[in-house]
Amino acid sequence: MIEDAPLLTIKKKFERPTKRQIASFHNAQTGHIVDAMGGLGAMDGKIKCVTDNSSICGVALTCQCGPADNLAAIAAIEMSMPGDIIIASTDNFESTAVMGDIMLGIAKNRGVKGFVTDGFVRDLVGINKVGIPCFSKGVIPNSPAKNGPGKVGTSIVIGGIHVNSGDIIVADLDGIVVVPNLSIAEVALNLKKVLRVEKETEDKVKLGIKELGLIKTIFDSGKIKEID
Repeated sequence: MIEDAPLLTIKKKFERPTKRQIASFHNAQTGHIVDAMGGLGAMDGKIKCVTDNSSICGVALTCQCGPADNLAAIAAIEMSMPGDIIIASTDNFESTAVMGDIMLGIAKNRGVKGFVTDGFVRDLVGINKVGIPCFSKGVIPNSPAKNGPGKVGTSIVIGGIHVNSGDIIVADLDGIVVVPNLSIAEVALNLKKVLRVEKETEDKVKLGIKELGLIKTIFDSGKIKEID
């Protein structure tokens, strides 16, 4: 006979990025970070900001919630450290909310920077009063159970992206980007290059340029076919 799963499976030890590493991504646009990672790294675009406050940067603390259950998310909040962002996978469950204003108020009191889920949330008016940025697939008033089983701190998949506790999360109105812990130094270096090129191009646009030169290069390549 297969034994019942534990109510919670918890991984407490994981490598956290340094304050300096996190600071490398403060105020960076998600699109620029994606460019620094080769054009990928963002969660499914259906996960959007549902609160007034829309910008966050911090450390991922993951949790895996069962259908219609948020025990793991509650445990993650009560295990959190200042600067964490709770990343709650529900396997895209949409019939009940996974989080509401009371627990997010507690999260804010603990120094949590934001909440991200591929499920739904509730109590949006209260969440906005709390002032914690919240990203989800939508809002629904149905409430979850707190029975488990669930996991905290383990590797999860959310929005089509693998996330590990200790990864850096950056989110804004465009979406949510995950910078893997093992790639932080490389991505931070690439980001500096991206920002430099972006600034140079923006300056040219302000001066009135009408093309980037890319299309002209293609036209001059001889690989264009004109038709009547």
